[in-house]
Amino acid sequence: MKRRTTLLIAMLSLLPVPAFAHPHIFIDAKFEVVAAPDGSIGELRNVWSFDEVFSSSVLMDFGKGDNQTLSASELKAVGKTVRDSLAQYDYYTNVTSNGKAVPMAKPEAIQADYKNGSLTLTFSLKPEQKTFLKGTTVFGIYDKTLYTAVDFATDDDMSLSGAAGRCKRKVVRPNPKEVMAENQAALTSMFFSDPKGTDYSLLVATRLEVQC
Repeated sequence: MKRRTTLLIAMLSLLPVPAFAHPHIFIDAKFEVVAAPDGSIGELRNVWSFDEVFSSSVLMDFGKGDNQTLSASELKAVGKTVRDSLAQYDYYTNVTSNGKAVPMAKPEAIQADYKNGSLTLTFSLKPEQKTFLKGTTVFGIYDKTLYTAVDFATDDDMSLSGAAGRCKRKVVRPNPKEVMAENQAALTSMFFSDPKGTDYSLLVATRLEVQC
């Protein structure tokens, strides 16, 4: 079955990565929080477009022939592999409601597309339990191991829609240099206690804060 599993596992951060390492895979992302009519989190919509180097690797591993594209069945195989593999990383999705973590259910499916040399994945997540947009809800889409960089080009790429009422959204983009300067002692401790860089990734990740 070629190297399909190996490739996607590498993407999903199963490879050991030193703290504060440079990412190897790059995603241009769009993220939308859809509020349900009762004010709860209806779904989280994600669209991820991958860099050309990684996309070409997926084409090489999943594609058949030399047509430089992926068939419907091949795209379905990519989506299924990512859906299964990313579960242990919570689909790079980290949500807290008033400081408490909100677990997400596995998506029904991940739709894959390949156009103009770029792989795109589209999927939606829902909370395992009904969670209302009340108080402060924070949404972060990032790889805790730093192997994959998830970028939102503009603040509009992290949006809030649906029955959000009087909720206000704010996109927070921490400056890595400022984070390093302000948390130097803490980050030194993190290096020894968390060699994969999980805590550092949390500090520097772009996030959407919703106040209701």
